[in-house]
Amino acid sequence: MSEPSITLSERAARRIAELLRTEKAPALFRVSVEGGGCSGFQYRFDLVSESAPDDLILERDGARVVVDPVSLGFVQGSEIDFTDDLIGAQFKINNPNVTAACGCGTSFSV
Repeated sequence: MSEPSITLSERAARRIAELLRTEKAPALFRVSVEGGGCSGFQYRFDLVSESAPDDLILERDGARVVVDPVSLGFVQGSEIDFTDDLIGAQFKINNPNVTAACGCGTSFSV
């Protein structure tokens, strides 16, 4: 099996590392996909204290991100990014697998 192709942008790594430094206990940034939203699926971002044995762990510039195997199937080939503009600051997944997305950008279908 080839290495999963999911990456972290420099902006996302910097912001995640900042978030993890504010936690009292060692933390990881979990990216997952769950059913729901107006397009069928939505991304979820959480700070967690540990990873599961089958999680993919991404590391860049002090950021540690975990993705479970089921969610990885939905985000394969994606880039996790962070934007900070007039409409607000948010994590964004640039996902080549998405066939439709809602206007708010948090839910999608594949």
